Amino acid sequence: MAVVSWKEILLLTGMVVGCYWNSLSCGFVFDDVSAILDNKDLRPSTSLHNLFLNDFWGTPMAEERSHKSYRPLTVLTFRLNYLFSELSAASYHLLNVVLHAVVCVLFLRVCRLFLDKTSSLVAALLFAVHPIHTEAVTGVVGRAELLSSIFLLAAFLAYTKSTGSDHSIVWAPIALTVVLVAAATLCKEQGITVVGICCIHEVFVAQGFTLPMLLDTLRQVLQGKDGFPYAVLQTLLKLIVLVISTLLLVIIRVQVIQSQLPVFTRFDNPAAVSPTPTRQLTFNYLLPVNAWLLLNPSELCCDWTMGTIPLVESPLDHRNLATLLFYAFLGLLAYHSLRYRHSSAKTVIMALSLIVLPFIPASNLFFPVGFVVAERVLYVPSMGFCVLVAHGFKIVSHKGHLKKISWLMIGVLLTTHAVKTFNRNWDWESEYTLFTSALKVNKNNAKLWNNVGHALENQNNYAKALQYFLQATRVQPDDIGAHMNVGRTYKNLNKSKEAEDAYLVAKSLMPQVIPGKKYATRVAPNHLNVYINLANLIRANESRLEEADQLYRQAISMRPDFKQAYISRGELLLKMNKLTEARDAYLRALELDRTNADLWYNLAIVYIEMKEPSEALKNFNHALELNPRHKLALFNSALLMQESGEPKFWPEANRRFLTYVEEEPDDANGYFNLGMLAMDANENTAAERWMRKAIGLQAGFRSALFNLALLYSQSKREMDALPVLDELLRHHPEHIKGLILKGDILMNHKKDTRGAKVCFERILQMDPTNVQGKHNLCVVYFEERDLPRAERCLEETLSLAPNEEYVRRHLSIVRSKMAAMSAAGQPLTSAEGAATSAKKEKPKRVKEGAEEVAEGEEEGRGAGAVGRGTGDEKNVRKSSAESLGGVGVDQSESLESSQSDKRTKE
Repeated sequence: MAVVSWKEILLLTGMVVGCYWNSLSCGFVFDDVSAILDNKDLRPSTSLHNLFLNDFWGTPMAEERSHKSYRPLTVLTFRLNYLFSELSAASYHLLNVVLHAVVCVLFLRVCRLFLDKTSSLVAALLFAVHPIHTEAVTGVVGRAELLSSIFLLAAFLAYTKSTGSDHSIVWAPIALTVVLVAAATLCKEQGITVVGICCIHEVFVAQGFTLPMLLDTLRQVLQGKDGFPYAVLQTLLKLIVLVISTLLLVIIRVQVIQSQLPVFTRFDNPAAVSPTPTRQLTFNYLLPVNAWLLLNPSELCCDWTMGTIPLVESPLDHRNLATLLFYAFLGLLAYHSLRYRHSSAKTVIMALSLIVLPFIPASNLFFPVGFVVAERVLYVPSMGFCVLVAHGFKIVSHKGHLKKISWLMIGVLLTTHAVKTFNRNWDWESEYTLFTSALKVNKNNAKLWNNVGHALENQNNYAKALQYFLQATRVQPDDIGAHMNVGRTYKNLNKSKEAEDAYLVAKSLMPQVIPGKKYATRVAPNHLNVYINLANLIRANESRLEEADQLYRQAISMRPDFKQAYISRGELLLKMNKLTEARDAYLRALELDRTNADLWYNLAIVYIEMKEPSEALKNFNHALELNPRHKLALFNSALLMQESGEPKFWPEANRRFLTYVEEEPDDANGYFNLGMLAMDANENTAAERWMRKAIGLQAGFRSALFNLALLYSQSKREMDALPVLDELLRHHPEHIKGLILKGDILMNHKKDTRGAKVCFERILQMDPTNVQGKHNLCVVYFEERDLPRAERCLEETLSLAPNEEYVRRHLSIVRSKMAAMSAAGQPLTSAEGAATSAKKEKPKRVKEGAEEVAEGEEEGRGAGAVGRGTGDEKNVRKSSAESLGGVGVDQSESLESSQSDKRTKE
C-alpha cells in the first residue's frame, strides 16, 4: 500500500484552506444557535457528566422533546473551543477546517487501497473541494460529520490490518476497530455503519469472493458435499466478532434514548406522516434527488423540509422515472462488482458500500428522520461518489486519445467545484444571508420564510420581519409556528389585538381533544408554546389573569411534563398573590428538571414574597450550586443576607456582590450594595469608594448620592456632604430626606439658618403633612427667636402627629420660654440669651433598608427553529436602596429635630 507523501498532504491542506479560509469570517447560524449559543453543556460551570446525559443540543435524553441525537464527543470538542475562546465563532470554524483537512488525508490513505496513486489523489482532491461539504464544514454543527468520518476511516484502516501475512487473524487491529467504531458512533450515529463497510471489504476484497462463489459454497455445504473452507471460517469468525460488537453498541444506543424515537412534525418531514403509497414513493424518489446533488451541486439549500420537494402521490408521477433510473444504475454497478473478482469490481463494490451504507440511517427507508434532505449527511457517501468518479477517470485516461480530455475535464471539475465552494461559504456568513440564499433555490418552504423573518427580528427590524412571517403563513397556511411568529412580531410592534388574533389562529390549528390519545405523541413541544405566548400576552391586562391561567393549565393538561408551562404559571400566580399555588407550580417544574438554576431562583423569589427568608436563601444557594455565576441569584441572595441584619452573613454577601460585579461590571447597583455592606461594617473608606463607583456608572444615582452624603455626615465630613447633596437635589429636587440632611448641615455646621429654612419650606411645598420637615421648620423659627410663630408651628405639627412625644415636649419648652419672657417684660420675638436655659441634644441617624424592584426578563428563542415565541419571565430583585437618617438641627436650645426610627423604602 502506497503511503501518503508530505507533498500530497500539503496539496490537500492547501486546497482545503483555499476553499474554506473565508468560512472563518462566518458566525453562528441556523442549528449552530441551539448547539453552541444556547447549549449550557459547553459552559465550564456545567458538569462534564452532563455531556453523557444530554443530547447534542443540551436537552436531557430522558425528556420527550429531546432530539435523541447522542453525540457527546462532538459536544466535548465544542466545550474545548469554549474553554479557549468562549463564543468566538472563528475558532470553531478554524477547527472544522482543520478536521476537514484531516478527513481528506485519511480518505486519500483509504483510496490507496483500491486506486492507483494518481486516481486516489484525484478522488481526495475532488472530496476536498466538493461544494456539498459546505454545510458540514462551514456550519459548525457539521463537526459531527467530520469527527465521525475521522474515526470511521481510522476504524476501516485499522480493520484492513486484521489479516496477517500468513492469512491468520490479527486480533489487535480488530479490537482497535471496535474502539474506533464506538468513538465514531459517539460523534454521530452513522459512524456505526463502518462495520458494514468492513464486512464488505473482508468478504469481497480481502478474501476475493464473488457472489456466485458464495452461493456455490453455500449450496455445497447445504448439500453435504463439502464443509466450509478454512478461509470462510476465518472470515465468519471475524465478522461474528464485528457483528456482536455492533449489536452491543446498538443495544447501548437504544438504552441511551430509552427506546424512544424523537417526535417530528409533518412540517419537518411531510412524507413520514403520509399514507401508502405516497410515503414509499416519496422516500424512494429522495434517493435520486440526493444523487443529483452529488452530481450537480449548483443549487444548494440549507433546509429541504416542508414543501421543498412536493410529495410523490401517484405511481404515474413522472418523477418515478428518476427513481427507476437510479435503481437501475445502482443495480448494474452492484451486479458488475459482485460478479467479478478483478480490481475494477473491487473498487466499485467499495465505492458503493461507502455511498449506500452510511446513507441508510438518513434515508427514511427504515425509520423516519427529522428532515427530507440534508446536505451534510452526504459527507461520507460523497467519498464513494468521489471514488467512482476517480475510477472512471482512471479508465478513460488510460485510453490514449481521451487522456488529455479526461485531464481537462478533471481540471475544470476541480476548479468549478472549488469556486462554488468558496462562494457558497459566504452564504453562511449570517442567518440572513443563509436563508435568503435558500429562498433563491426554493420559495415553497415556509420554514425558510420564517427563518429570514427571525434573522430580521434579531436585527429589531420587526416591520420587515412581519412581511416574511406573513408570507410563510401564505405558503403554508396550517403552519402553527408561522402564525406564532406573526403574533410575536405584532406584539413587538405593540399591536396587541393583531398579536392575539394571530395566536388564536395558531391555537385553532392545534389538535383537538381525542379521548384516549396521548398528546405527547401528537404535539410538537414548540407548538405548545402558543398557549404560553397567548397567556403572556393577555396577562398584561389585569382583568384577564384568570383567562391566562386557564391557558397555562390547558397546556399542562396536554403535556403534564411541559416544564415551561409550570414556570410561566408560577410567575402568573405570584403576580396574582397566590403564593402557595405559585410555590407548588415551581416545585412541580423542579420535579421535571432539578438541574435548572433558574427554577431554584424563581422558587426563592416566591419564598421571599411568603416572608420565609431562610427558605429563600436555601433556594438561592441551590441555584448557585448549579450555576455559581448565576447573576440574579448572586445579587439577590447577597441582598437577602444584607437585609437580614446579621453580621455573620456579611462576608459571604460581600463575596457574592463582588462576584456579581465581575459578571456585570457596568451595573451600578452591585457597587452600591457593596457600599451599603461597607457602611454596615463601618468600613467608611471602602464604602466611599464603592458609592463613588456606583455614581460614576449611573449619573444621578439617587440612593448612592444620598447614602454617600449621609456617610460623610456621619464621618464628621459635613462640608464634603454638601456638594453631594447639591448633585442629588439637582437630579431629584423632590428628595425629601436629602433636603432634611442638607438643612441639618446648613443649620448646625454652616449656621446658615436662611438656607436651612429654604430646604424645609420646599419639603412642605411638596408634602404639607410631612412631620419631620414641619418640625424642623419650627426649630428654625425658634432659632430665629420668633417664639409665637414657633409655637403656632409646633401646634400644627402636634395636630399632624399627636402621639409624637418630642413635639409635645418641644411645644412645652417654647411655651415656658414665652411665659418667662413675658414675665420679664421681654419681647417674644427676640430670644437672646435663652440658649443657656436649655440642654443640647444630639440627633440620631438611622439608615434605611434596601428597596426591592420587580423586573421581568423574556426568553427570545423557542424550542424549535420556527416557534421562537416562548416567554419566561423571572422576578428580579434589584437593589435601589438608600439609608435614611433622621436628620436634625443641632442647636443651642433644647429643641431637637424629628428623626426616623425605622428602615424605610423609597
